[in-house]
Amino acid sequence: MKIGEAQAIYRDQVRAYQKEKSSISKQLQDLRKRMEHLPEGKERFEAEAATLELTLEALDEKQDEYQEYLDQLTETYCAYWNAAVDEQQKDASAEYAADMAKIMEVARRIMRGAIVPAADEKKLMEYSEEMYQTAKSVGAMVRRQKKEKYDSLWGDEEKKEYDDPREAAENAHVPSEGPAVVSVEQTVASVGAG
Repeated sequence: MKIGEAQAIYRDQVRAYQKEKSSISKQLQDLRKRMEHLPEGKERFEAEAATLELTLEALDEKQDEYQEYLDQLTETYCAYWNAAVDEQQKDASAEYAADMAKIMEVARRIMRGAIVPAADEKKLMEYSEEMYQTAKSVGAMVRRQKKEKYDSLWGDEEKKEYDDPREAAENAHVPSEGPAVVSVEQTVASVGAG
């Protein structure tokens, strides 16, 4: 099962249990009010109140179990999310460093009076107009009889595709089996049977 799917299932369970607990709590409050106003039926109401309290405890215990598992899923989700983001940032940093090295090499070549591809000159100019102008000025002064000609340092670059962090986190598989999904009705029925 994927983390995103498991999160949806267990969130729905937590909501269903919360809704049922709210309903049972209201029934218990109403019963206690009736106990205050009708002392003659107190014994009958006490048994019903005890059953409602046990049902609330069972629902609360199961909801806590689901919430704890949901918290574990959230931690795992965040770990996958962060791993995807980290990969993107690491590659972006490496790419930036490589581009800086290329820009500096283009500036060095121009300053030596060499002929570089127009695309490389444009990248240098986009990075720093001032550095480009300085390199061109120095290159003009140093220009030799025989000019060196270089191929582009950038060549045919491939753009790397990254996983969407949300997709990576939601589609990762659940690391451990979660608690059994038990409907609210089954939990309520188990208290009445016990």
